[in-house]
Amino acid sequence: MRAPKKKAEMRGNTGTVFKWFIIQAYRSFTGSAYNTPSAIQYEAPPIHERKHPMALKLGYKQLIAEAMDKIDTLNQAEAMALLDDPDTLIVDIRDVRELEREGMIPNAFHAPRGMLEFWVDPDSPYYKSELGSGKRLMLYCGSAWRSALAAEILVRMGVPRVCHIEGGFSAWKKAGLPVAEKPSKPAAK
Repeated sequence: MRAPKKKAEMRGNTGTVFKWFIIQAYRSFTGSAYNTPSAIQYEAPPIHERKHPMALKLGYKQLIAEAMDKIDTLNQAEAMALLDDPDTLIVDIRDVRELEREGMIPNAFHAPRGMLEFWVDPDSPYYKSELGSGKRLMLYCGSAWRSALAAEILVRMGVPRVCHIEGGFSAWKKAGLPVAEKPSKPAAK
């Protein structure tokens, strides 16, 4: 009989992980505490100990740090002062589910992060005139990571007067600043 493999030998071995998954599914389905006859015992390593299939040349922390060096960041007080400024468009780039769950800054325009570049570009079939009005665009997301990256992209695209809010919406709420519910869509006719 073959000796069971050690944890270190199993890391990154998708076949073994698949067998482990099958064992767990079998146990769950049958209520059995025993393995299938051909299966091996295996405990999956914690995520932080697993080998990653590729080493990144540039991680998210470095991307954000580089973006922060290239963009304007407003603190909560500066952002609050622009809340009613007619020359500023506050742009919420969070997912719609985040808006529904947590609310949003009053009068913010919702432009999902995945569509932002398309909505800003006048040559795009998805262009939104609100984003091309010449107003200052003040972006925010949940924690200022996505908004930093998005603001940098807009600056690279040539959009003038782009900034983002330090700490994002979580810092905005924590500071006790005004929050509104996401406006509901009008009923389909």
